Amino acid sequence: MLYYALAFLLVAIVAAVFGFGGIASASAGIAQILFFIFLVLFIVTLIARAVRS
Repeated sequence: MLYYALAFLLVAIVAAVFGFGGIASASAGIAQILFFIFLVLFIVTLIARAVRS
């Protein structure tokens, strides 16, 4: 999932360089959402491992 967040961030940067503002903001938004989902899943996994051990 982190890979997809980085891929959308790269798309957003490239689109911003070429002047496509709508595509850049949409890609940056998607990258931000995916990053936060990844972060939540990572924290849940850490907590689950700590409780199980």
